[in-house]
Amino acid sequence: MADNFDKNSIIAYWVESSDNDYKTTIDLLNTGNYGWALFMGHLVIEKLLKACFVKVNNRYPPMIHDLRRIGEAAGIEFDEYRIITVETISQFNIRARYDDYKWNFYKLCTCEYAKEWIVKIEEMRLWIKMKLLE
Repeated sequence: MADNFDKNSIIAYWVESSDNDYKTTIDLLNTGNYGWALFMGHLVIEKLLKACFVKVNNRYPPMIHDLRRIGEAAGIEFDEYRIITVETISQFNIRARYDDYKWNFYKLCTCEYAKEWIVKIEEMRLWIKMKLLE
């Protein structure tokens, strides 16, 4: 581990970055950019889980985007509902997907679908933040 590893600063960075991304998520939702809102929602959860990882493991988080794997590596126990939720939210990470996958994803992202999942992202966000306080 690097001598300049400051656990509390790194956790604060991930939480603050997640909070900023959450504001962007809501802005994107409100402007009708539903696919991008869900993508940002994925980042919101990923960053909070990485903060949990740092808290528990005292090292930098892995450079992966699978929310369940990050959470489990942080020692978080997901119930069945939360497993389904994080696995679905993980699918919103569209940055590196093929164009045909992106197109199908964007067609799925109606206003109603995005609103439903932003509510679930907010619930997950608050739950993970509580984990950080434990």
